Amino acid sequence: MKITSSKFIISKPHWKECPAPNFPEYAFIGRSNVGKSSLINTLCEKKGLAKTSSTPGKTQLINHFLINEKWYLCDLPGYGYAKVSKKSREEWSKMIKGYILNRKNLLNTFVLIDSRLKPQKIDIDFMIFLGENGVPFSIIFTKTDKLKQKELSLNVKTYEKELYKYWEELPPYFITSSEKKLGKEKILDYIENINPLFKK
Repeated sequence: MKITSSKFIISKPHWKECPAPNFPEYAFIGRSNVGKSSLINTLCEKKGLAKTSSTPGKTQLINHFLINEKWYLCDLPGYGYAKVSKKSREEWSKMIKGYILNRKNLLNTFVLIDSRLKPQKIDIDFMIFLGENGVPFSIIFTKTDKLKQKELSLNVKTYEKELYKYWEELPPYFITSSEKKLGKEKILDYIENINPLFKK
């Protein structure tokens, strides 16, 4: 798939205020500072489409972008950011879960994982939540350019081993680098293959 157009549509704090579910939709989520905004900008080849920041927790609303006039990309707030109030974290969690469980046109949730880190409980718990609620998801390993190939392979295998504790079959995963645009085509092809499953 080649992205020829991408435009910001709306930011809202509640799933009921999101655009009408008349296109297939894909959500991107991960722990704060996982490189989500950079990945979205790389996928769309549009700097500044999603707001990047050196300060984690920049995304605080449900952000919708219309891609190729055919599907929605949804940028969700990051989870696990410690430097916001407990109340804010609880509100974000409620917002995210409400969106994920009620958005009828959501075909896949991409869970972003920092490839440099060992499996984090907060990421595993979030994926278990998706699995328990029958929400289709895929994993995107980010920042892989920061690792040597051997380290990357070892870290991915460690993650696979951890996930096999909870699943008999693992979800699809993608190896990416926003810096090198690695994994971009595979993610877009994956979306293109799923789009026909959408039914209004």
